[in-house]
Amino acid sequence: MTETFDVKPEFKKKAIRSYVIRGGRITVGQKNAFDNYWQAYGLSLFDGALDLEQTFPQQGPLVLEIGFGMGDSLFTMAENETDKNFIGIEVHPPGVGCLINNAGKAELTNLKVYMADAIDVLDDCIADESLDRFQLYFPDPWHKKKHHKRRIVQPAFVEKIKTKLKPGGMIHMATDWEAYADHMMEVLSAADGIENLAGDYLFSPRPEHRPITKFEKRGERLGHGVWDLMFEKTA
Repeated sequence: MTETFDVKPEFKKKAIRSYVIRGGRITVGQKNAFDNYWQAYGLSLFDGALDLEQTFPQQGPLVLEIGFGMGDSLFTMAENETDKNFIGIEVHPPGVGCLINNAGKAELTNLKVYMADAIDVLDDCIADESLDRFQLYFPDPWHKKKHHKRRIVQPAFVEKIKTKLKPGGMIHMATDWEAYADHMMEVLSAADGIENLAGDYLFSPRPEHRPITKFEKRGERLGHGVWDLMFEKTA
């Protein structure tokens, strides 16, 4: 059973987006998750700069993920890596509802969520040199050439992420589109101040911290590849 949900993602006006905001169909369970758990897990773009000491009950390395989908992978990481704090950003209410529902039931204390435009959150809420790991898994590939400008992985985006990472911080991306993997590799490799942990123009094996999603398992059965890219901030 579904019903129309009137809560919408937060964002500032801009000409080009890397996502499309789909319809607001949400299950009753997901809507109840907002009623029950949003106050505990939700963050607002419009609250401005994030105070990490006030946001999380324990201090630790900070991981930020953009576009967590239905949140299964991010939930598993937060549950497994209890020494770290996690921030997820997603614009689609059903995925946000699913994640905070699972987090609330598991009583996680090391996870917070923005339902907002990721670039706006990075600009207004995340302090420079505050992130230990940045994650972008299976973003929309915008595979038509005329839509390539909508791909989130662009030189300016990588520069923005770099400023948010601590020295030694990690950028971790993954995609199941080979052409997008090559695009990611070109953009990351061209950026100054980050180093490919696998070696120049080499993809990394999937690290233990990234769970295999149901989507990924299905793709593997169909013979689809997945490409991981891991870069470290050196300067």
